[in-house]
Amino acid sequence: MTNPIADPMVEVPDTDVDETLVQIEATVEGVAMVTINRPERRNAFDARLIAALHEAFETLQGAEGVRVVFLRGAGGIFSAGADLDWMREAADRTESDNREDAYAMAKMLKSLWDIPALTVALVEGGAYGGGAGLAATCDLAVSTADAKFSFSEVRLGLIAATVSPYVVGAVGPRTARALFATGSVFDAAYAEKIGLITEVVADTAGLDAACARIAAEMMACAPGAVADSKKLVEDVAYKPIEDVMEETAKRIARTRVSPEGQEGVRAFLDKRKASWVV
Repeated sequence: MTNPIADPMVEVPDTDVDETLVQIEATVEGVAMVTINRPERRNAFDARLIAALHEAFETLQGAEGVRVVFLRGAGGIFSAGADLDWMREAADRTESDNREDAYAMAKMLKSLWDIPALTVALVEGGAYGGGAGLAATCDLAVSTADAKFSFSEVRLGLIAATVSPYVVGAVGPRTARALFATGSVFDAAYAEKIGLITEVVADTAGLDAACARIAAEMMACAPGAVADSKKLVEDVAYKPIEDVMEETAKRIARTRVSPEGQEGVRAFLDKRKASWVV
């Protein structure tokens, strides 16, 4: 892949971020691949990796032309969760210091959630703890059949706190309670059954094929409408229908007169491709 997203687009780039921990590659068509590059530690989280991911996701929020963002781990595993050395250090810190560390993780996850393009986790090997939470935060998650998952925090006397909003949104409250309370390890088939994973493929080749297929599908979707659709779901979820009826009517009216809406409808009526179709 070429990489037109060379410079951070965050307002104040963090000069302390280790850029080798997270790699961003992108095609000119707008397909971005974010790779967690800490294979020697099974792509486990520590403060440096969390900061690098946060900056990468903020970069992608402001990058023009990005149509779809894929997230995967280097070395055949998505993420093993929290780094053991980082956990050891946390045990010796004050509650205030731990709160700051945890909030950094929460902000990183929110920065992924806020990317306007479609986000897709490509899971192989395993996704544990925060790694499974990272997959839940993406719009789609494709997994190899042999991948394993777990929210094992409870077995360490901890809780899956910062990932909880995204996991609950993906699998529902009852299933989330069971996963968080037991810390059990489960396979990709069960992860798909409960909604944590949206598609299971046979192997890494299948993962690559799914990546190519999804990227091609997104080339037919208007980028602005994709972003607005994601925001729409967030704004109407779990609210009474009567409370959102007027707002949803306003939003569809706004898109009908928008440049994208006008172009899309006219292209359909003229039996031609819309301007954003690659």
